Amino acid sequence: MVFRRTVLAAAGSGRLRSAAEGSGATRALAGRFIAGETLDDAVRTVRALAAAGLSATVDHLGEDVDHPARAGAVARAYGVLLERLGEEGLTGTAEVSVKPTAVGLGLGGEGEALAEENIARICAAAEEAGTTATLDMEAEWTVAPTLRIADRLRARHPGLGIVLQSRLRRTEDDVRRYAALPGARVRLVKGAYAPSPDAAHRTRGAVDAAYVRCLHTLMAGPARPLVATHDPRLIAIARTLALRHGRAPGDHEFQMVYGARPAEQERLAGLGERVRVYVPYGREWYGYLLRRLAERPAYAAFAARSLLTRS
Repeated sequence: MVFRRTVLAAAGSGRLRSAAEGSGATRALAGRFIAGETLDDAVRTVRALAAAGLSATVDHLGEDVDHPARAGAVARAYGVLLERLGEEGLTGTAEVSVKPTAVGLGLGGEGEALAEENIARICAAAEEAGTTATLDMEAEWTVAPTLRIADRLRARHPGLGIVLQSRLRRTEDDVRRYAALPGARVRLVKGAYAPSPDAAHRTRGAVDAAYVRCLHTLMAGPARPLVATHDPRLIAIARTLALRHGRAPGDHEFQMVYGARPAEQERLAGLGERVRVYVPYGREWYGYLLRRLAERPAYAAFAARSLLTRS
């Protein structure tokens, strides 16, 4: 947990960010987890995944925007992305994921309303293109406003998905509420951010146990579980629970990040499971990369060595 918090703290360091973005070795490492910096890179990756029998959710990287104009620009970028996916015939297998802070959530007292307005535009663009959007969950302070936005928008855009983090103690209550909503798309993750100790389970075992309890609730209800994990034990448990509750592969799915366990992604797809790959792209890749490194210490050590060598 100490290692994880240290790496996540580095995500907020401007000095380290500049060093990372200037390091060829770190950029090469980022290429393992990020489709690229351009829209063409994202489309090419989604097309390749579709050819391999895998679905995708595409994230236009960026978060914590500092001005309403930037938040609007991100929303417009999603509109362009969705239009392109539709033109390429890829919306049958691809959706989008949106970070609320990328579209204005953190911009003071008006941030929640601004984010809701921008997310509504993205939902409308997704529906026009023939697909859906999912609201990513970010730092602890964003949870309540993100769920409020989702609750209001789902009345008009019922396909809007949400993400819940088993690391947070409140999540089991949230899961019970959303699991009871027919067709609600709920992505269950462990959580890639560092919450306050009192709000979170403090050990890996406790986080995993909470994840399993949430899986039980989701699989038993009428919602659509989106099981986001790379953990072989949790994948096996999820498949067992799906079978126990009579779920066909089409009414739940497994989700993994781009670059993580690609052989397992293809294995699950080969077994008839629906597998969706989280595909990030864009120039704002530093924070995303740090969260992936926090989950994989060996990669973090490699990145640290490359930065020290450069300096």
